[in-house]
Amino acid sequence: MGSQVVQTLRQGVWASLTGGWYHDPEQNKFNNSCHLYLWMFLLMLPLSLHLALPPTTTTLSIYCTSVTVFFIVIKMVNYRLHLMFDQGDIVAQNSVPDISKGVDKKSNASDSCLPSLSIELEMPNLSPQVTNNSSSGIDVNSHTEENDPPELKVDADGFLQIPSVYMRCTQSGRTHARGLSIDSGRDAVLISHRAKDKLGTMTSSKSDLEAKEGQIPNESNFVEFVSLLESINSTRFGGGNEAEKENEDRNGEIAQPKMKIQPTFTEGLNISHTQEEDSLDESSETSTQEKPSRKLYYKLKVFPGKWVNILYDRLTLMALLDRNKDKTENMVAVFLAFLVAFLGFVLLNEGCFKDIWVFQFCLVIASCQYSLLKSVQPDAASPTHGHNQIVIYSRAAFFCMFCGLIWILEILLRTPDLPYLQDILVGMWFTYCFPVTFLLGLFPQINTFVIYFLEQIDMHFFGGTAATGLPSAVYCIVRSLIALSLLYGFCLGALKEPWDEQHIPALFSGFCALLVVLSYHLSRQSSDPSVLFSLIKSKLMPSLGQGEEDEEEIPDASTDPLPEKLRVSVKEILLSDLVVCILASVLTFAITASTVFLSLRPFVSIVLYALAATVGFVTHYLIPQLRKHHPWLWISHPVLKSKEYSQFEPREDAHLMWFERLYVGLLTFEKYIVYPAIVLSALTNDGFALSHRKKLGIHCDVLLMTVAGMKLLRASFCNPSYQFLTLIFTIIFFEFDCSSASETFLLNFFLMSIVFNKLWDLLHKLHFILVYIAPWQIAWGSAFHAFAQPFAVPHILTIYSAMLLLQTFITTLFYTPLSPFLGSAIFITSYPRPVKFWERNYNTKRIDNSNSRLVSQVDKETGCDDNNLNSIFYEYLTRSLQHSLCGDLMLGRWGNYCAGDCFILASDYLNALVHLNEFGNGLVTFQLRGLEFRGTYCQQREVEAVTEGAEKDDSCCCCEPGHLPHVLSCNAAFNLRWLAWEVTTTKYLLEGYSISENNAATMLQVYDLRKLLITYYLKSIIYYLVINPKLQIWVKDQSIQEALQPYTKWHHIEKDPAVFSMKIDEDYVHCLQGVTRASYCNVYLEWIQYCANKLEEPVDSDEDSPLVTLCFALSVLGRRSLSTASFLYGFNTLFKGDFRIAAKDEWVFADVDLLQTVVAPAVRMSLKLHQDHFTSLEETEEPAVLYEAISNYRTSLVICHESDPAWRRAVLSSRDTLLTLRHMVDEGADEYKIIMLYKRHLSFKVIKINKECVRGLWAGQQQELIFLRNRNPERGSIQNSKQALRNMINSSCDQPLGYPMFVSPLTTSYMGTHKQIRDIWGGPLSLESIRITETINSKMKICCRFTPSKM
Repeated sequence: MGSQVVQTLRQGVWASLTGGWYHDPEQNKFNNSCHLYLWMFLLMLPLSLHLALPPTTTTLSIYCTSVTVFFIVIKMVNYRLHLMFDQGDIVAQNSVPDISKGVDKKSNASDSCLPSLSIELEMPNLSPQVTNNSSSGIDVNSHTEENDPPELKVDADGFLQIPSVYMRCTQSGRTHARGLSIDSGRDAVLISHRAKDKLGTMTSSKSDLEAKEGQIPNESNFVEFVSLLESINSTRFGGGNEAEKENEDRNGEIAQPKMKIQPTFTEGLNISHTQEEDSLDESSETSTQEKPSRKLYYKLKVFPGKWVNILYDRLTLMALLDRNKDKTENMVAVFLAFLVAFLGFVLLNEGCFKDIWVFQFCLVIASCQYSLLKSVQPDAASPTHGHNQIVIYSRAAFFCMFCGLIWILEILLRTPDLPYLQDILVGMWFTYCFPVTFLLGLFPQINTFVIYFLEQIDMHFFGGTAATGLPSAVYCIVRSLIALSLLYGFCLGALKEPWDEQHIPALFSGFCALLVVLSYHLSRQSSDPSVLFSLIKSKLMPSLGQGEEDEEEIPDASTDPLPEKLRVSVKEILLSDLVVCILASVLTFAITASTVFLSLRPFVSIVLYALAATVGFVTHYLIPQLRKHHPWLWISHPVLKSKEYSQFEPREDAHLMWFERLYVGLLTFEKYIVYPAIVLSALTNDGFALSHRKKLGIHCDVLLMTVAGMKLLRASFCNPSYQFLTLIFTIIFFEFDCSSASETFLLNFFLMSIVFNKLWDLLHKLHFILVYIAPWQIAWGSAFHAFAQPFAVPHILTIYSAMLLLQTFITTLFYTPLSPFLGSAIFITSYPRPVKFWERNYNTKRIDNSNSRLVSQVDKETGCDDNNLNSIFYEYLTRSLQHSLCGDLMLGRWGNYCAGDCFILASDYLNALVHLNEFGNGLVTFQLRGLEFRGTYCQQREVEAVTEGAEKDDSCCCCEPGHLPHVLSCNAAFNLRWLAWEVTTTKYLLEGYSISENNAATMLQVYDLRKLLITYYLKSIIYYLVINPKLQIWVKDQSIQEALQPYTKWHHIEKDPAVFSMKIDEDYVHCLQGVTRASYCNVYLEWIQYCANKLEEPVDSDEDSPLVTLCFALSVLGRRSLSTASFLYGFNTLFKGDFRIAAKDEWVFADVDLLQTVVAPAVRMSLKLHQDHFTSLEETEEPAVLYEAISNYRTSLVICHESDPAWRRAVLSSRDTLLTLRHMVDEGADEYKIIMLYKRHLSFKVIKINKECVRGLWAGQQQELIFLRNRNPERGSIQNSKQALRNMINSSCDQPLGYPMFVSPLTTSYMGTHKQIRDIWGGPLSLESIRITETINSKMKICCRFTPSKM
């Protein structure tokens, strides 16, 4: 624990303050010295130039040129060395001084073979290699290409032959060679095949190993991983194998080293380390004589024909300097270093810093420049473990941004009246706050900041939705700016000249119509443009799109239908928008041109305000409260109940209730009529006023009015849940409280919408803090909490209370999480994040036979852990939500919602957290995070808290007087108010699978049940053989008939006691101790003939027919394949398709379809028939019933192993029934379970969680595990806390912070995929639907015209 704290203080705290420099005792002196001198040079250069030279442009040019040249040289050398490691040559050289030193030291020994010169072994075009000498340097000896030794040759077997000229002699007279071994086709590692000596000291540290954590090894860094692990292992085991040396001394033969090249492509690093390979040919400590030391050089070409030997390795270089992988990154680093130098020295020349603050500002400059050479890893704001490449540029980028802003302020505020303000603004921020902000992790990495900044601008100023990534954020802001520029031109032309009340310019009416149309269309589009671009590409370039789809279809037999469904949904939206936008533009133009808003003011406005307040109150407050599980947290049950509320197990889709229809109607009326009318009325009145009197200038007034109108319309179209409160608060505040500060109504409404959004965030944060630190329910999870939890009493420490309140206001302003430090009552501010929260696009990929190696499928079960196998149920749940979530939200089944809200879906075994990321007009983007089925103790306690009801609580304070009918008790109502979550829906139905488990060991433990299974197994083999289309070919195949000649004899007996037994074989003959053809026909001939008679083409099925012979041979093969040490193990092996064919049964390889289409499905069908035996014992004994049952199961039932890709396709295709056999290893014991899946409607509880609680706990886990390096699995921050559901929330974090079973990609649900919404709306409005409607109406008129009327 102490070493971890010291390491955190050194590599975390101190490095964050200095920009990455710290003294690492585990590094060599060269690296530490270089780090120190680099940092001091970057510190003293600006300080000395500023103090010694006058603040002129020349001084600025000298400093900027020096820094630029310095960085160019370092980056070029670093890049060239890494390129040398990637593509350079290795030169192995024996050092002559070391040899002479060894001879002087060991003068008693004699050796006639001792070399007098150093021998160079050049290995061109090989991967880089580490040195076995702790020192690093450069052998500056020029060599010509003519002196290069000959190339190594490869023999016919693929082995690399090293000529005898490269053999080196030792003092004992033996000749040794050094070979090359390729591990997984990655890199060459030089090892010794005979001499095993002690390994030299590696010039690497644990911090570098941690820095490489999370990276995928490739050709450039594989050797460093191998060498580092070998060095650690050699120090652990003492550096040698004595038995190997003794065996070597007895063997005097010359070993010919070889290199076998076996390219294998793997996803990650898998190093198999043995005792024989943990040394690199150096003498052991117990050796009586010292061998010449060997150094491995890299051959670095300086000029054509000239090269130098570099004695260095990549891992030591990466510990010295960060690697920039390509030229673009080097150019960006050099440009940022120049920009930091330029802007920093400009502020110094401007005189913004005095006295000691000059030195401190130079420290800031040095830290920003040093981070471009050696960054802080891990950074306090780093979202991932290991080396983070983006963090390298964050500190310098933020420095440039703030320095640029300060320079602009310095120019604008260059007046003698504000000198003190300048000093405070510049000095305090950069001399104190800037290093501390990076230490506390208040600044995100630069890409996260760009996403957050663009998203906040688009949401608060343009009414946009949340972004899903950097391309999405750029796409959203660009389309908003394009729409704004288009609207700005129309509005500017309309307001240039004044106009009267009786005549509204047509240009202004066109502006209003275009504003409504563009706002409506933008609200209907997702922020992720990938689906839209995919649709455009498929329509404009179908050949290119089809080619890519064909490439994607190669691995799977059937394609995923989800992308096509998304494209169809986007296409429907575009076609519908085409019609709706035309109608809306015409209607809007007519209304605004009619002067109704000017002639009837202010009555129209008052009526619209009252109507919006009334409809909003009923729609977004009254109906959701009455539908909650506990309305107003006082009533014990919902007032407006769904039809499924009283049903135990609903079997149909959720019934559409009358109040849901009312909710949709009111929502539509409010969204498309009330608020557009309010905005149009405000636009008309404000435009009329601005045409006569310009307040801030024509351009500023037009811009503000355009931005406000677009934002309010888009926000109303997307989600008007809280618009009525904003409207009421705007009217009350600006009409009664602060009427003097009132501007135009449109601008007031616009500003108040931003303020009200922040007020909601503030309310959520305060609620989270009060609930989390409530003294009567505070959690004590660790020893640290004993110190920190007294801070939960605010009146004891008023300073902390003031600081916490200040933090709450600041985090609300910048939309940053407020996280509990180590899960305690101390809250700290995290860095700003977008609504998406997580930087990575993390999603779970299921492991099956399609993406795993064959050896893993044969030796062990592929992905046999519960989490991997059960993740498919959450994947199917995601698909169900993709179809129904948007429609259910519009029907009010989840209550009120907004962007960033988090919900938990809880059922008997499925518990998932749903994060709502984006809300549009008719779409919602979400991400589902599935928790473990069998969770931890803490998770179970929180699940119980969610599922248990409060209706049975009769207590009031300390007594139990009971409660009124349909009302909660006082204690229950009080406790519900002190929770960070609330049950919004009791029974929410989703399509899913119910899981039925049976222990296979219990069902097959009795021999009679095993005999029954074998019987069904053999009958299924007969069935699948007879119905196979290739039956005639197999029966007439001469090679098969010749191989089956022994089986045609009636006296042939199969006597293998390990395979056949009287206990499990119906056709076993006790007196003959085996199975014969006669006994087989006695049991199964009737079934063979019945199946053969079902065929359209008659097949000979007599006792001596080839069909019976083939059936008998396959029955023997199937039983022999089943015989293993364990019956269940053998049956599971056959069930997953792994057939171990004996030598006697190799005839089956004449056509492998006999195994794939006959034996394999028979194994799986026998398991289902065995299951049915317990429910219908006598029916399956009849051939007709059995034949019909197998035929029905072939079409209606999917039976396969869970690692088979067909299992996933069947689940995602919504097959009704599935069956599988699962093998699990639980605490070292093998368990076999028969899993049966039935598709039905699952009932969930929908729990809405305080979104600030989720964001705060997620941010706390990220800081604790990545920056503070707390790897305690029982840490206090993940202990159960029922009031905040802390364990469930923290478990849903991205791995490795949390341990979710499944994390879905960002998935978009569209309104058009919901059946009940389509019934209410009548489907999307398009030209084709209008044409069809007109055709139907015309036909109905014709029919009515020719229908005779009754007299």
